[in-house]
Amino acid sequence: MRNLTCEEKPEQPREAEEERNKRIMILLAASLGAIILVAGLLSLLANGVPLGFAIPILNVDATISTIMYYVAVVTAATYIGVIGLKELCIERRFSVEFLMAVAALGALYLNYFFEAATVLFLYSLAEYFEGYIQDRARRTVEKLSKFMPDQARILINGSEANVNVNEVEVNSVILVKPGERIPLDGTVVEGFAYVDQALVTGESEPVLKTVNDCVFAGTVNTSGVLKIAVTKMADETLVSKIVKLVIESGKRKASIEKLVDRFAKVYVPIVIGLAVFTAAALPHITGDPFQTWLYRSLILLVVSCPSAFIISVPATVFVAITIAARRGVIIKGGIFVEKLARVKTVVFDKTGTLTLGRPIVHEVRSVEKTEKEALAYAAALDQYSNHPVAQAIVRRAAEKGIDLTKLKVTDVTEIPGKGIIGYVNGDFVAVGNPELMEEFGCDCKQAYEISEKDIHTAVCVSVGKEGMASVCVVDEVREDALRAVKSLKEIGVKTAMLTGDRVEIAKETAQALKIDEVHAELFPEDKLRLVEGMKGKDGLVVMVGDGVNDAPALAASDVGIAMGSAGVDVALESADVVLVRDELAQVPYLVKLSGKTMGIAKQNIAASLVVKLILGALGLMGLTPLWFTVASGDDGVTMLLLLNTLRLQKVK
Repeated sequence: MRNLTCEEKPEQPREAEEERNKRIMILLAASLGAIILVAGLLSLLANGVPLGFAIPILNVDATISTIMYYVAVVTAATYIGVIGLKELCIERRFSVEFLMAVAALGALYLNYFFEAATVLFLYSLAEYFEGYIQDRARRTVEKLSKFMPDQARILINGSEANVNVNEVEVNSVILVKPGERIPLDGTVVEGFAYVDQALVTGESEPVLKTVNDCVFAGTVNTSGVLKIAVTKMADETLVSKIVKLVIESGKRKASIEKLVDRFAKVYVPIVIGLAVFTAAALPHITGDPFQTWLYRSLILLVVSCPSAFIISVPATVFVAITIAARRGVIIKGGIFVEKLARVKTVVFDKTGTLTLGRPIVHEVRSVEKTEKEALAYAAALDQYSNHPVAQAIVRRAAEKGIDLTKLKVTDVTEIPGKGIIGYVNGDFVAVGNPELMEEFGCDCKQAYEISEKDIHTAVCVSVGKEGMASVCVVDEVREDALRAVKSLKEIGVKTAMLTGDRVEIAKETAQALKIDEVHAELFPEDKLRLVEGMKGKDGLVVMVGDGVNDAPALAASDVGIAMGSAGVDVALESADVVLVRDELAQVPYLVKLSGKTMGIAKQNIAASLVVKLILGALGLMGLTPLWFTVASGDDGVTMLLLLNTLRLQKVK
């Protein structure tokens, strides 16, 4: 994982130890399996089976098989038991390793050689497959970084030089030819090409990239030659951050995971205490031989292993997070998966979320100045704002050939939810809504004539105290917005829209998308108040915004979902969930995926407990052998539950 060098160093010893343990487990499983086969055949031959007569070396064969069993069980149980003892001493808990080692050695003491070896064989085999299934999800994310090129073709004074990506600095220009992977995040400065972004965003079709478009490390240039200005160092690329966030997501556990951990701490000691009571007291109470109840107590020890429900629940949540990441959705922890499963209301910001956030100027209603003069004054200030409407005005000024560098702009101040003010060539200029004009005593009534039929956003431009023009812009609704809202309604989730736009525009958009509830002409503090009110009234609330604006409302919601492309870095840092590809259809998908995830997690817990209770009862009655309890009651159930988790991949 080259791009995560700094972050990974502390994890390397742990990862190396896990890999070593996995190799040892498969070696133990293979060795024990071979010994069980050979020793079993020797025992059969020693007793004249299946040949029908005893062979001359009967006693030797029986002795050899016994020795083989002893060596195999003691060796495997010692290795596994030491791991269990460490966890018991350091973490103060009974681990599955400790319990399996005690069960195997107890069976060996009772001369149940075959069962002692089989217990450890099944445990070793199951541990390997459990690790394989869990690693499969982790590798799905980690493979992102493995696709990263080690070298970048950097342009220096017109010549090319191949250098290690870790040595490339920000603002360097790199060259990427057709068929090559882009080595670093950056902005296209020359050329155009279709780029396959499936590795990062999950998009099935290549996307056209031209000058000023952003490109991500690890994506493939399928056509054309691109010159790219590097914007991120190798360890700061989007892929690096995605891998790091997904791997660290396990630290933010869902409450159901914490509940399982607390339950296991109580459940295991109780069952172990019952096993001790079974071995020590029941022989005196029933009059049966001590060996009989000791054997049954070993079955209870195996049943007490909590691995089935302790492993399956976090594995289920992590698989869901990994599947989402592969589709271009970053979920920052299991707690948010659990909340998304219980969401009742999804609140959408309008501009940049339900709409494309790239409005265009379709009309300038000028009063005192020409259209070009009005645009010049407005764009002079708006060039310092990232608001979509401001950027639309700047683009129209550029289309009209207005050179903003010739205007002297000073003391620029952006007022959230209202507009922007400053001085242009010494004149006080205000660009914004009527509230801003009223605040600064500007008269824009004549310029700001909006009829109820107007479905555009109008921005007043005032020079001095007199309104000189209004600039009208329109924004296009996203293609998948209607489908997203419809899908949410089908699964019983209420929708709402919050916007600072006029009521007429908001109602037009909400009606087109069939949104249940709409609130317009809002300031950031109004959105915050409404979201908090919905939480108390309508249950869990999700806020979907652009990740840059509406930060208070996003933070106040139970789960904040940010549209990534408008500000990937900000979104990755501030939001609970990030849509790397700005696709609203991912929102209902997330709700369905989370609901399915928590459903499977609960199924796994219930199935595990039911099986353990049944096997524990049958074991106390002497109806099940020890090896069967291991195969079906713990490791077998664990593997089946992990396989059940993979059903999450079928969620569409």
